[in-house]
Amino acid sequence: MNERAARAVLFSAIEGGHPFWSREIFSQGASRTIDKLLSGGYDRIKFEKLITSVATSNADQILAAVEAAHAEFIVPGDAMWPISVEDLIAPPIALVAKGNLAALSMHSLAIVGTRNPTNYGARIAGDFAAGFVDREWGIVSGGAYGIDSCAHKGALIAEGVSVAVIASGIDVNYPAGNARLFAEIAETGAVVTEVMPGHPALPSRFLTRNRIIAAISQATLVVEAAFRSGSLRTARDAAELLRPVMAIPGPINSPTSEGCHRLIGERAAEIVTSIADAVEFIGANR
Repeated sequence: MNERAARAVLFSAIEGGHPFWSREIFSQGASRTIDKLLSGGYDRIKFEKLITSVATSNADQILAAVEAAHAEFIVPGDAMWPISVEDLIAPPIALVAKGNLAALSMHSLAIVGTRNPTNYGARIAGDFAAGFVDREWGIVSGGAYGIDSCAHKGALIAEGVSVAVIASGIDVNYPAGNARLFAEIAETGAVVTEVMPGHPALPSRFLTRNRIIAAISQATLVVEAAFRSGSLRTARDAAELLRPVMAIPGPINSPTSEGCHRLIGERAAEIVTSIADAVEFIGANR
């Protein structure tokens, strides 16, 4: 089995973001990992389900399913593979993407935040997205309602490029109300996932996809986030990669800004109050 086919089989069988299997695959290769799985190189009892899945999988069928979803299966070594994801502790085994795949490797800013923004947060997300588009940067976010959608739309209105990193299969519009937005993003930018077509967006997949948002971006901006928010996970993922992290301050009594204030207070993010601030901070940390 060649390396591409082997990665397809493992991609289908292993949930994204698994540290152990990511290390195994990236250190010895996917083909060697499959050989060890099938020859008893790993605990047969502990990994019985995975071994069975790998033994019964058909790489051609997996790749055909991706093609049927009008997407591309990309792996390390491909021209469009975003090499920056290899900075992660658990890099993706592969990615499924559609649209302009070159967008995955352009200079970009991740803009993340709450699904329930205030008018202030929604406006700030769109303004910052447009401001960075004017500087020929792409905008990366997670395709969710709220700040994510405002950031994507801000980039598109400014006639820029945006990338949506989603937590479901490439053919599953989640949330369904953003189906048109995903189509518009893919016209000039890209929609990308590490989940097989047809698979739903599970809660755990939102957390693991956040690391990809952080990895393909040169910096991360948190606009509004509650005290316990998945957006804070993206910020911490970016910090672990030594990428600049910024946060927008809000009213001191606003629940939707508690997460931003927490990041700023812990010195985990730089406070920014203008696009010029953000550009200067990123420039000083590159």
